Amino acid sequence: MHPETALLVTIAGAFGAAFLFGFAASKLKMPPLVGYLLAGIALGPHSPAFVGNVELAGQLAEIGVILLMFGVGLHFSPGDLMRVRRIAVPGAMLQMLTAIGLGYWLASSWGWAPAASLVFGLSLSVASTVVVLRVLEDRGLMDSIDGRVAVGWLVVEDLLVVLALVLLPAILDALGAGTDGVPMGRLALITTVSLTLVKMVAFIVLMGVVGRRAVPWLLTHVVRSGSRELFTLAVLAVSLGVAVGAAALFGVSFALGAFVAGVVISESELSQRAGADALPMQDAFAVLFFVSVGMLLDPGVLLTQPVKVLATVAIVLLGNTVVATVLMVLLRHPFGASLRLGASFGQIGEFSFILAGLGVSLGVLSDEGRSLILAAALCTIVLNPLLFASLDQLSVWIARHPRLLDRLERQKAPRVAHTALFEMVQQGHAILIGYGRVGRTIGDALQRLDIPFVAIEQDRRVVDAMRTIGVPSIYGDATRSDVLEHAHPATARLLVVAAPDPYHARHIIEMVRARNPAIDIVVRTHSDQEQALFEQLGVSKALMGERELAFGMAYHSLRSLGVDDDRADDIVEGLRGGARMQTREFSALMPTAPRM
Repeated sequence: MHPETALLVTIAGAFGAAFLFGFAASKLKMPPLVGYLLAGIALGPHSPAFVGNVELAGQLAEIGVILLMFGVGLHFSPGDLMRVRRIAVPGAMLQMLTAIGLGYWLASSWGWAPAASLVFGLSLSVASTVVVLRVLEDRGLMDSIDGRVAVGWLVVEDLLVVLALVLLPAILDALGAGTDGVPMGRLALITTVSLTLVKMVAFIVLMGVVGRRAVPWLLTHVVRSGSRELFTLAVLAVSLGVAVGAAALFGVSFALGAFVAGVVISESELSQRAGADALPMQDAFAVLFFVSVGMLLDPGVLLTQPVKVLATVAIVLLGNTVVATVLMVLLRHPFGASLRLGASFGQIGEFSFILAGLGVSLGVLSDEGRSLILAAALCTIVLNPLLFASLDQLSVWIARHPRLLDRLERQKAPRVAHTALFEMVQQGHAILIGYGRVGRTIGDALQRLDIPFVAIEQDRRVVDAMRTIGVPSIYGDATRSDVLEHAHPATARLLVVAAPDPYHARHIIEMVRARNPAIDIVVRTHSDQEQALFEQLGVSKALMGERELAFGMAYHSLRSLGVDDDRADDIVEGLRGGARMQTREFSALMPTAPRM
């Protein structure tokens, strides 16, 4: 086959199969990543319908890796990491070290060399950023404390993986994985690692001093040209050029170069536009990356090595899920939230593929080892929703046993802490669940009218700040009946659930309804499905953030166009009431997608 023809066939086959399998995976409520991997298997050399060129797909995947790391750097936020550093930094480091140790022990028990065992363990220690963010978005946890901790945890893992990609070749050479197969001495090891670190630091300093000025300057002048195509090309040229330059001049990996380029652009005012313009290319090549990874997976390993596959999956679940949960509990995080965070890390993904590919390219990891890592990734991503459901049930069961929960969370003092102001208020008050950005706004409104209320919050630092300014507060998990009782729901007039988790919101509403059937309830939602569910539970008002934003923008638009205040209010109220067409009703009018 002619080279150009082979390239077109490979790209067309990859995108077509990725679309079909990704669409089928989304219909089955699984991440599209599963579909992309299955598409690669269908196009790979182990499939009877093989049409793809593995070598060409691998070369295209290199661009996917660069753009993937560029996107990670572009969205890297030191501020977000600093806010959760006390939990995310030690937690992520200890979790990765534990998983690496377990993976190293397992591979060594199979008789693998130390270098291969190290790569294997490292590949099993890092969760998929794509999958975790998808889980957080689906559960409405991105803006919650749990979501911020999870994102910070992911950032730490990503930084450690980038560092590992830089140091891994030198460390593997020291373990005897070099060209001559002779391990380095201690002095040679220290020299090699130090030289690698010096090159890495020199590159980062150069980008920090020169790049952070030159790159925004270049992008600003390109924007002034008025050409959107030139700006997109400039972003791609910077990301790819810095990655290649970092490898050629400083000997560091493409991944580090692309990551630092993303961080440099993220500090400029054009970061949002750069991300938006680079996102389509990033997504396209990321799909090619996942498809190429699937092409390298031999599905026969599931039949020929089932014990090893199960052991690898168990290491991922034990080293990531269990260890992350235990560490979160030891760091004084609520047990239910710790279970959810642990479940979100119970899989491996894109960075594991990159590490496995590096191990194979260095001649350290065998094709069998890579297939085991890829098979474990596929299995854990598929099993992740079941893992979440199981741990949710475990959380509910443990919540019904307060003594066990207090022992797990090491509660030596009473969990409930409230201000003296609330001691006198035991009827006709409002109960506010969650005191984040939404909850604080509602609390301020109630305080301005001197309406008695009490807020339940499970972040101890938030409770301490609330007590400092005199906000009536209860420290604890509102899904626990003993905590909720201290808010006196039987005599309350209003329940406001401002926390973003719909699963907990439903449980809280059911408990409060059982104590006070006549109470007025306002709840926060994220979708039409959640709104319908809460309406079935009899809540007075279920508000969706995007819809309220639309109402506010509609009002301002009408006033800006000369509509008087009363008329604009009437129109918006009509949209809020029966005169508006529900989103789900409008969706029913749209053509139905064909079933797969």
